[in-house]
Amino acid sequence: MNDSNTDCGGFAARNKKNTLRLGYWTGAWLITMAIAVFGPILLWQDKVLTGAAIVINVAVGIGMIVANKRHLEGLDELQQKIQLEAMALALGVGLVFGLGYSTMDVTNLISADAEISHLVMLIGLTYGAGVIIGRRKYQ
Repeated sequence: MNDSNTDCGGFAARNKKNTLRLGYWTGAWLITMAIAVFGPILLWQDKVLTGAAIVINVAVGIGMIVANKRHLEGLDELQQKIQLEAMALALGVGLVFGLGYSTMDVTNLISADAEISHLVMLIGLTYGAGVIIGRRKYQ
């Protein structure tokens, strides 16, 4: 009996550790993204510094990807299924609506430029909704 309690506690602790690690990497990635975007506007006018900021952002992004993979591997099968379904939904919506949005811009059906930030928000909202729907579906 103690072994199953220990395993459960070990799973919870490992899951918490992986979640925190992913949170730290995601926060670091967001900060380096802000520096890469706003640094050239507010802090410097040097292309070398801008390039370095972008390289650092990409390197931290790779760390975030690895942390996300580790986090997913540490989840139980149901949580992994929910995440996979949410990611599949977000990818599909991102591709279909992102390409449609871009095509509207290229063909001048919309007056504004198609911005990548709009696509990122759409993907994030879709992923979040997919996780919520998945959790309700498997309750």
